[in-house]
Amino acid sequence: MDFDDTPEEAAFRIEARRFLDANATRRKPGQVEAYRRGIDATKVLAGAKDFQRRKCEAGFVGLHWPVDWGGRGGSPIQTIIYNQEESKYDVLSALFNIGVNMSVPTICTWGTPAQKERYVRPCMRGDEIWCQLFSEPGGGSDLAALRTRAEQRGDEWIVNGQKIWNSGAHYADFGILVARSNPDVPKHQGLTYFLLDMKTPGVEVRPIKQISGTSHFNEVFFTDVRIPDSCRLGPVGGGWKVALTTLMNERHGVRDSTGPDADELLRLAQEVDTENGPAIDDPAVQEKIADIYVRSQGLKFTKFRGITALSRGQNPGPESSIIKFVAANKLQEVLSFGLDLIGMAGPEMMPDSPLAGAFEEALLYAPSLRIAGGTDEIMKNIIAERVLGLPQDPRVDKNVPFRDIPGGGRS
Repeated sequence: MDFDDTPEEAAFRIEARRFLDANATRRKPGQVEAYRRGIDATKVLAGAKDFQRRKCEAGFVGLHWPVDWGGRGGSPIQTIIYNQEESKYDVLSALFNIGVNMSVPTICTWGTPAQKERYVRPCMRGDEIWCQLFSEPGGGSDLAALRTRAEQRGDEWIVNGQKIWNSGAHYADFGILVARSNPDVPKHQGLTYFLLDMKTPGVEVRPIKQISGTSHFNEVFFTDVRIPDSCRLGPVGGGWKVALTTLMNERHGVRDSTGPDADELLRLAQEVDTENGPAIDDPAVQEKIADIYVRSQGLKFTKFRGITALSRGQNPGPESSIIKFVAANKLQEVLSFGLDLIGMAGPEMMPDSPLAGAFEEALLYAPSLRIAGGTDEIMKNIIAERVLGLPQDPRVDKNVPFRDIPGGGRS
């Protein structure tokens, strides 16, 4: 099988590189994404939005989306090529991931013409930033266990409750929100999905201080928040199906790695000397790097399947959970092995290396990737049931009204 670029793909890669060379700065070897390096996103929003606008106007946002979504109508491989090239540059596109990769596909799938007209283009341009309001203190991995309530009153909904682990909520303009609109039916049937203006009275955002010193995550509280029914996405009580569209796009959007990978391990092994000589000459080190490389390639080609589905107007399938589970665990394995190598040499042995600090820095955020977007355990269940066709876990709450589930009647 030949994975080299075709002439058309090579021409597109050149186009992408020219755009990036003209609008961004190349990332140093081993350097992780800017927003993972402790950068305060609120201080760089203007520059990030300017790059996103340029990227959109150049036709690199929604490359593989249908034209009627506002996309370019290109091929899945063009998206792969552009992402490969952009990953080499120090840009803050991650600030727009929730909006572009999750909100827009959900709105385009379930939204009314008015909703698509209002939200899609401003999101693609970076004019408006989105956050995800799903997880709760008592319902993170089990989204359907959420207790935030939405009560309909005329042409409005009154929302009360709490969300947590909401990335970027402190600078977001809008949020995608799932709330319980009917506690008298089984938990998956009583949810409704909303598009929320984060400046609405009654919305309170409290940043959570992280070990890295930044506050990327937040708690969000809702006190008698009024949402117009025109901001409801999908049918009343149909929020679970709408949310599945979001979740499949979220897991599909998890990158193969957000930090050091096989290439960085190889470079590190070439730089580090052990008591037996260069680390790269050790067969055990060679075997480990080869294993990481093989898994990285497996992730890349598994991800092609989800992009192909999107290009056909379909939702990414459950294979997205494979990508999410393997990528998060692989990153921690890479970091652990890299730090073992660095420990052999001692940090003082590589002060001028471009990899200095890269592995330590990534270690601060890597554990969160095994929780965000669904824990390892949830991913394993999805893979077992929906990919392998194994029997479901026993569910004692199946077909039981949410109000009758212990804790379900309390908000």
